[in-house]
Amino acid sequence: MSGKTEEIEIRLLLDALYQKYHYDFRNYAPASVKRRLRTAREQMGFRSFTALQEGLLHDQGVLPRLLNYLTVQVSEMFRDPSYYRAIREKVVPYLRTYPSLKVWVAGCGAGEELYSFVILFREEGLERRTLFYATDINQDALAAAEAGIYDLDRLQLFTENHRKSGGKSSLSDYYSAAYQRASLDKTLRQRVVFSDHSLVTDAVFAEMHLISCRNVLIYFDRRLQDRALRLFRDSLPRKGFLGLGSKESLRFSDHAGSFADFVREEKIYQKLDA
Repeated sequence: MSGKTEEIEIRLLLDALYQKYHYDFRNYAPASVKRRLRTAREQMGFRSFTALQEGLLHDQGVLPRLLNYLTVQVSEMFRDPSYYRAIREKVVPYLRTYPSLKVWVAGCGAGEELYSFVILFREEGLERRTLFYATDINQDALAAAEAGIYDLDRLQLFTENHRKSGGKSSLSDYYSAAYQRASLDKTLRQRVVFSDHSLVTDAVFAEMHLISCRNVLIYFDRRLQDRALRLFRDSLPRKGFLGLGSKESLRFSDHAGSFADFVREEKIYQKLDA
C-alpha cells in the first residue's frame, strides 16, 4: 500500500468515526494517530484501514476496542511527584480560602490522577468541601476509573510517588489487597462525578477552581490545543489554577496571555484577571 493511499484511508476512517459516533480524532497529532491506528488494525485483525472502517460502521463492538488504542490510559498515582508536591505546598493554601471547591481531572484515563488528587485533598483537609469531576471520552477507561482497582505490583511505585509528593499518611491506608489486586477505598469516590466529556467537541459544564490535564494536549495539533485551552480558560474563575504535563506548555497558545506562570517548573498556571 502506498503512503498516499494509506493517508486517504486513515482520513476516511477518522471521518467515519466522527460522522457516526461523534468522536473527533481528525486533528490529533498525525504521527501519533497513524501509529495507534496501525497497531489497532494489526491487533484487531483487519487487513486494511478500509476494512477497519467497514467494521466500525457495521459492528458496534469495534468502537470500544478502537477507542482503547486511540486514547491513552496508562498512568501512575502521583506521577511526577514534584507536581503534586507543588499543588500541596503552593496551590492548596490558596484553595483553603474557598468555602467550596471544584476540581476537574480532564482525560482521567483509568483514574490514577484522579485518586491522587482525592487522597491529597483528604490529607490536606479539603476533600469534604470539594467536588471532583473525572472526565474522559473512553467509556472503558471511565468504568475502570470508577472501579478503582489496580494490579498490586503497581502499588510499590504508587507508594513511592506518594511519599515523594509529600504524602502525610501511608498509601496503604487507602486500599485493600486481595488476589494480586488492590481495591481503593470506596469513600474516595464519594465526592467524584465520572462523566464522558470531549475536549475536542464539548463545551464548558461548570466553573472549576483547579483543572489538571496532564499528557493529553501533546496528542493534539495546535488548533485542538487552543480549543482545549480556551475551554479551560472559560471554566476557570479569576485566580483559578491549571496544571499541564511536563512536556506541555501555554507558550505558543493563543490563550497564553490569559494565564501567568504560578509554578513554572511544574507547568502550573494561574488565570489572570479578565
